[in-house]
Amino acid sequence: MAKKVEVKDLLEAGVHFGHLTRKWNPNMAPYIYMERNGIHVINLYKTVAKLEEASEALKKIASSGRKVLFVATKKQAKDIVAEKVANVNMPYITERWPGGMLTNFVTIRKAVKKMASIDRMKKDGTFNTLSKKERLQVDRLRAKLEKNLGSISEMTRLPGALFIVDTMREHIAVKEAQKLNIPIFAMVDTNSDPRPIDFIIPSNDDASKSIEVIMTQVTNAIAEGLTERKSEKQAGNEGGEGKAPKARKKVAEAVQKEESAEAKPVAPKKEKEAEAIAEEPAKKEAPKKAKKEAADDLTKVEGIGPKIAEVFQSAGITSFADLAGKKEAELKEILAEAGSRYASKNPASWPKQAKMAADGKWDELKEWQDNTKAGVE
Repeated sequence: MAKKVEVKDLLEAGVHFGHLTRKWNPNMAPYIYMERNGIHVINLYKTVAKLEEASEALKKIASSGRKVLFVATKKQAKDIVAEKVANVNMPYITERWPGGMLTNFVTIRKAVKKMASIDRMKKDGTFNTLSKKERLQVDRLRAKLEKNLGSISEMTRLPGALFIVDTMREHIAVKEAQKLNIPIFAMVDTNSDPRPIDFIIPSNDDASKSIEVIMTQVTNAIAEGLTERKSEKQAGNEGGEGKAPKARKKVAEAVQKEESAEAKPVAPKKEKEAEAIAEEPAKKEAPKKAKKEAADDLTKVEGIGPKIAEVFQSAGITSFADLAGKKEAELKEILAEAGSRYASKNPASWPKQAKMAADGKWDELKEWQDNTKAGVE
């Protein structure tokens, strides 16, 4: 398990320094400790709590196999984010945010494919047949695409979440993620509005040391989630091979017992006991089935993040089948009751996606998600 960050570490990194009091956003008041020399000081105890909450949620997203897209185009954060995020093999944007990166993802994917086609041209020799001027133009295009989209070349579908450094600077990314119901994690300074953000980390988003300490904690949590996913896969493969012979042995023993029981006449007084024994396996199986239904990961539905999944679970929607049986109006009512931050979400496609998941049509669900804009048809 990753080492938990302490208030002392954040203090040394200058995470507590906010902006000038005249530039503050009143919605950040709950996270401000005091004012000193005309500058707001962030409450680091709340930062630690929020950072742990965000880290846990990111760990779950990573362990479910979804990608987290990191966005940081400011000079202080570029190199730090690129270095830290590359270590956990997640996509990131450190140059200009391409407009429509999420809402027009199909077009962005075409640009990435164009980059791949240029690489193929160079390998098969087609590139050498072009004139000098054409080769120069293609090289320039390839360099431009690599600079802007190189880090997302392996992102074949919309991300499971966004992590943003400085929401004021990346306001377009915030709006696109909101439109598509993608959970937003962000470092939020005292001059920013925290209301559109799902997982707030109140912190100084201008100092490189502050950004580095937060990014280290976040990427460590993602690395843990990826390790868990890998170990679960290995355990599943090993368990599947080793359990089969044991299961066959148990079945054979059960059949022998049944045959011997049929051969012996059951006394009238013991008939009820025999019926009770026969019912026991069914009683044991019932809770197991219920447990399996409750274990459905609702975040596999495009547009549902960890927070919304918790809201649905508390409302009694614990499986894909439960979600598939709900109407859009019912889901909107549940979200509205959970708070204003969820009322703007659009659950129109969630029952349809849940039905595919409940029926085990995972390939069909993935194809549908890839061909639509995060569930918005």
